[in-house]
Amino acid sequence: MAVTTQTHAHDAFSATSPWMSGDWGGTRTDLIEKGYDFTIDYAGEAASNIQGGYDKSTTARYSDQFAFGMHLDLEKILGWSDAEFKLTVTERSGRSLSADRIGDPRAGQLSAVQEVYGRGQTWRLTQMWFKQQYFDKSLSVKFGRYGIGEDFGVAPCDFMNLALCGPQVANWAGDVWFNWPVSQWGMTVKYNFMPDLFLQVGAFEQNPSYLETGNGFKLSGSGTKGAIIPAELVWSPKVNGLPGEYRLGYFYSTAKANDIYEDVNGQSQALTGNDFKRHSSKHSAWLSFQQQLTADSSDASRGLTLFASATIHDKAASLIDNSQQIGIVYKGPFDARPKDDIGLGINRIHVNDDVRKRAEELNALNGVSDYDNPAFNPLRRTEYNAELYYGYKATNWLTLRPNLQYVKSPGGIHQVDDAVVAGLKIQASF
Repeated sequence: MAVTTQTHAHDAFSATSPWMSGDWGGTRTDLIEKGYDFTIDYAGEAASNIQGGYDKSTTARYSDQFAFGMHLDLEKILGWSDAEFKLTVTERSGRSLSADRIGDPRAGQLSAVQEVYGRGQTWRLTQMWFKQQYFDKSLSVKFGRYGIGEDFGVAPCDFMNLALCGPQVANWAGDVWFNWPVSQWGMTVKYNFMPDLFLQVGAFEQNPSYLETGNGFKLSGSGTKGAIIPAELVWSPKVNGLPGEYRLGYFYSTAKANDIYEDVNGQSQALTGNDFKRHSSKHSAWLSFQQQLTADSSDASRGLTLFASATIHDKAASLIDNSQQIGIVYKGPFDARPKDDIGLGINRIHVNDDVRKRAEELNALNGVSDYDNPAFNPLRRTEYNAELYYGYKATNWLTLRPNLQYVKSPGGIHQVDDAVVAGLKIQASF
């Protein structure tokens, strides 16, 4: 058996290997068969503002992330039936083009042209969880440290623009819902009613102190403000024999939240200067789907997939009150490049009308009407983001995704010129 493993082991830098470092002479495959899977993944994103934006001086910015992971099959290792454990540590570094060039620094960009940037350029404990399945895997219980978006509102992240990458709820309710790489203590209970339909409910600690640089490995619950309780129904049907996934979800936060506009007496906080009105909770809802529409006769995984999502947020306490996205991905567009893919997506982000109303009142109170005056509060409305990418599968362990992005009204501010951004997303497994 050892000879067979050695014979089929992938060499380092082999184009057919799933890992750049190869199969370690067959040791890696042997470890996986015994239940030990070790990974090192890398994501790098380069972006340059070739036109428009708040600061039109063209430059380039680079951000990246390393993820060091370990997945243990506890049934193989310890004999615990249908049990597993996962541990991941991440490190982010680099600079953001959105912060440097695209958005007005008084308001920022609502999305980001480099999704891998953010939540602190630092080391973090991103995953540390245990999962146990019961009743022929129809029921699963997962608990430990992880992000809510790992289970709820799940979506691919092949686009480089944040507004088209991953679970969208966290992007617009990010003060309570933390996505990768930030983790929180939590639990998810999932029950499959049938093979293509399940309901899941979670309970997560809401602790903003985990966002702070230096708290990436904080394990204590100090700083907790409340709990987030998400619930989601997920249906994965076959439509004309092609796979799809449809998600409907809602979350409720028990932490207190400031009103966007009113003070403690129900008046305009901008005019009175009193403390903001406090709400006892906050909530959001989402709907998303992805459905494969066509399939190549030679390979069913090749074809056109349509995706879309919409989020609605608590209007009394949210900067963003709704967002929508729609797009397509075509996998295997050419017979000579069956593993490549092409993606096109568009996103709309709408700022709460009360945010603009409050800014108008502050400007009137301060006697400022000129946008170019540093004291002016920008009036934010709607930001649009679009991206076209080509995913070049250079090897099984390396994908290069050059992309072109268009940002209309960065920050939702009409006075900021629409921006055109050229980017490159690199994904590699070591």
